[in-house]
Amino acid sequence: MEKRIIAIGGGEIKNKTTLEIDRYVASLIKEKACGGRGNALFIGTASHDSMPYFNSFRKTYTSVFDIKAEVALIVYGEMNVEKIAGKIDAADCIYVGGGDTVYMLEKWKETGLDKLILSAYEKGKIICGLSAGAICWFNDIYTDYEIMRGVGGEYVMKKGLGVIDGCMCPHFNEREKDFIPALINSGIKTAYAAENDCAIEFIDGKYSKTVSAGGKAYFITMENGRAEKKEL
Repeated sequence: MEKRIIAIGGGEIKNKTTLEIDRYVASLIKEKACGGRGNALFIGTASHDSMPYFNSFRKTYTSVFDIKAEVALIVYGEMNVEKIAGKIDAADCIYVGGGDTVYMLEKWKETGLDKLILSAYEKGKIICGLSAGAICWFNDIYTDYEIMRGVGGEYVMKKGLGVIDGCMCPHFNEREKDFIPALINSGIKTAYAAENDCAIEFIDGKYSKTVSAGGKAYFITMENGRAEKKEL
């Protein structure tokens, strides 16, 4: 069974800037549902379970593509893990929203949600995410962890879930000038980077295709202390 992750570099689902990517994801959901309506579970931990964010997700996936939209709420204790496990079992796709990646991963580990999501991935459920929801699957992530906490003014490298080898940078059209030096200094040998409104699809942990709603994606390798960038 194929294990699929669709990593969206950024964009505004509220303003439908990622619509062509969402259209592709919706087609996969319907295929997964064998022609049925399909079910997508939104996990907004990184945005502290922002309900306006979920409502924007629902307005796209339900109103535009007729996908049933569910939500998992874990930040403020509205749902226990057993209830969320049931929602994950019923979902054809898990969509992880953007926000604070490190907070999200800490909360998942604290509650055991990380194991449920990784188990769903291993079972072949479609995994999709934007920004924080895109980078968390990699060995290394380039994140604004310190900026969001007011303890620093630079992006930093942190560890991700390790499902996909290498590093991932979202919002690459905004962060390239900072990311490339950080990558060189980190000693990391390979990285993926996606601009806003662009997604990179991985199947079984390997690059499969790029899905664009206007942005570009890149694979970056280190050669003799220099970063070599290749458009995907």
